[in-house]
Amino acid sequence: MTRMISRGRRLSAATAILMLSTGLSLASAQAEDKAAILLPGSANDQSWNALGYAIVKSLEPHGFKTAYTENVADADEAEAVRDYASQGYGIVLGHSGRFVSAMQRVAPDFPKTQFIAVSGNEGAEPNVMSIDYNNAQFGCQLGLLAAKMSKTHKVGGIYGLQGVPNITAQAGAFRLCATKAGAAVTILYIKDMEDAAQAKEAAFSLIGNGADVLTGKLNAAEAGLVQAAKEKKVYVTGRGFDQTAIAPDLVLTNIVEDWPSMIGSTADQVKAGKLFGSFVQYGYDSGKTTGASLKYSADKAFGPAVPEAVAKEVDAMAADFASGTLKITPTEQDARSGS
Repeated sequence: MTRMISRGRRLSAATAILMLSTGLSLASAQAEDKAAILLPGSANDQSWNALGYAIVKSLEPHGFKTAYTENVADADEAEAVRDYASQGYGIVLGHSGRFVSAMQRVAPDFPKTQFIAVSGNEGAEPNVMSIDYNNAQFGCQLGLLAAKMSKTHKVGGIYGLQGVPNITAQAGAFRLCATKAGAAVTILYIKDMEDAAQAKEAAFSLIGNGADVLTGKLNAAEAGLVQAAKEKKVYVTGRGFDQTAIAPDLVLTNIVEDWPSMIGSTADQVKAGKLFGSFVQYGYDSGKTTGASLKYSADKAFGPAVPEAVAKEVDAMAADFASGTLKITPTEQDARSGS
């Protein structure tokens, strides 16, 4: 069961929880395995925050009772983090790297609680961590794929949140690897990761300048990118099977993130008594889980437009990352806006 605590009612809800726990001591309540997530937006946004809700739900098979708070404003982050920790939640997640600062302030008061920033890029010993997949590795694969599929030798990427480390990693790697494979790359940034109209307009701009393969790392706006590709009949990559459904003949693949695997692996170790105070990044070289995968559908990595020879090249790159023979560290210059 997942409990939702709204932003404006966290404290009163916490009181109600304590009143309802008749016959349970505080010690036993704190011993219970519980996990909660703080969402910056609505759990029903069908995008990033809905993913966060799914992440905390995925911990229930690991033996955790779960809760979430949505629409957490920047000014309320530390209070919200502290609320859950004081209620005995063994894992408190924040659904973006922006929660790290609040967690670092609160963590010293709760040394047995594991604080986790989803898609962050830093940690603090002994119990504040960030988890993400290796955006650079997957961005590099998309760069190679785009270059190989382009007839104009021009490809483009559309992103939001310029300068955020995981965006820099994916966009920069896309440019580096597409360029190395012979394509000219243009990257555009939009102001709102949720605005499909903005993404569509940016995609039309790239297509008008000759790009015939597009990619991006957006939230709800990803649908606008794919819709533009469909209307102009150019190839595109997405972030999930709903994008494949929009343009099944034109979607080449999707980066499908496996947050249940990444977070679940950590949760099992926390239950066993281990705490983390670092940035943990999953990829082809991380062993137990890669953190993400290229998938066109549940049983196929690539769409029907991708020749077998190209698919093999992209898969070979994954093998090189896994063996350590290929490494990539994109810079902000690599991820720059423009050509």
